[in-house]
Amino acid sequence: MLPNYAYFKGSIVPYSEAKVGVMTHSLNYGTAVFGGVRGYWNEEEEELFIFRPMDHYTRFLNSAKLMVMDLGLNAQQLTDITLELLQKEGHRQDVYLRPLAYKADELIGVRLHNLTDEVTLFSVPFDRYVSNDTGAHVTVSSWRRVDDNMIPARGKIAGAYVNTAFIKTDAVRAGFDEALVLNVDGHLSEGSAENIFMIKGGKVITPMVTDNILEGITRNSIIELAKEELGLEVVERHIDRTEVYLCDEFFMTGTAAQVTAVTKVDHRVIGTGEMGPITTQLRELYANVVRGKVKKYRHWNQPVYEKMIVK
Repeated sequence: MLPNYAYFKGSIVPYSEAKVGVMTHSLNYGTAVFGGVRGYWNEEEEELFIFRPMDHYTRFLNSAKLMVMDLGLNAQQLTDITLELLQKEGHRQDVYLRPLAYKADELIGVRLHNLTDEVTLFSVPFDRYVSNDTGAHVTVSSWRRVDDNMIPARGKIAGAYVNTAFIKTDAVRAGFDEALVLNVDGHLSEGSAENIFMIKGGKVITPMVTDNILEGITRNSIIELAKEELGLEVVERHIDRTEVYLCDEFFMTGTAAQVTAVTKVDHRVIGTGEMGPITTQLRELYANVVRGKVKKYRHWNQPVYEKMIVK
């Protein structure tokens, strides 16, 4: 389903008018950065909540900075554009938002400097990213995660996601739901496009930000919820591949993936072979938080229709 509208070259236009030429630099060289932001429909309040938009757009701007981009917009301005776009679309269901900053010049030549930077944004209805999100079967990919000194994984850089495409396609074609990726040092980094967590001895363990991971907004949210609401110890450290085979629970997080339970890795059953109790609690808690149902975390939710923009 295509959007009705998009933010393009400084204004909201019909989606059919948001077009670029085939010579566009970012199309040819991957010189773009993007974000992924979720909006959640709360039926009781008849309200659409954007989850942590300021945090998402701060990361988006940091990704742009890595790519020598000056967008001329701050996180609040990007949030305001998002509100206007969503109000115009009028969604009454869960949505996914895709902000994209790209090198817009139509020319040949690989570089980042002396190019025109543009921003676009669109939204689409969205449900689950991993269809089997309560009992995913994953594999450890033969592809390695790109290193920070190659293409920084902490930025959502479009060209880097070819690495993700290799990882995801090989895993799915081999019959798995997703894949885990090792970094150049041989430690677990991420899923193809998710952060990862394992539960061992009542502790929540996740790779460090220096293990070539995207510093996920969902990851940060789950760490805070695990500590503050479930009273769990969260440890950020290197994780060896075989540790995962022997852990009690395992799950992946991401804006698209939300909290996805993993119950088998490389044909080895994790824990009982079913979604574990801690993963279950975190999934339920997160689902309520993103829909604005937990007062303590209501500051993470930006309502869309509360203050309609009149033009």
